[in-house]
Amino acid sequence: MAEPSRPQPYQPGAVSLFFVAKAGVFAAGFWIWLLLLVLRTDAATGAELLAATGAITTTLAAVVLGARMALQRNAATRHAEMRKLLVDISWNAFAAAGNAESTGKVVPFPTVPVEDDRDSQRSRVSVFDRGPGRRDRSSNGDRRR
Repeated sequence: MAEPSRPQPYQPGAVSLFFVAKAGVFAAGFWIWLLLLVLRTDAATGAELLAATGAITTTLAAVVLGARMALQRNAATRHAEMRKLLVDISWNAFAAAGNAESTGKVVPFPTVPVEDDRDSQRSRVSVFDRGPGRRDRSSNGDRRR
């Protein structure tokens, strides 16, 4: 049977890829600039130091952003698989509960609780039934010894 079409999971894409590519272009530019400066001059100057710093920094930024994008993509794929498994598990449990022929195979959902003797003797009063300004001091520790 064919797998039903499901919406595609979130995949970090255009924006992350843009920043990785931008950092890569800047890194390539700095490396080319550094190469041209090294080939033209004999002594190290401030421009070469600036080009080297820019090349190293933008290369590291491109690597870090690329790794981050790969980790996000991997996490998004795992998250989509986890959601699919949870939906499949819940659907199978629902189908099993509906198709169960005996009550021994499936744990039924809880129904209305059975009244105990303790429950019938104790009166339960909600906060809204007590009225304004009155407190229930039956079990808040104000007992004298």
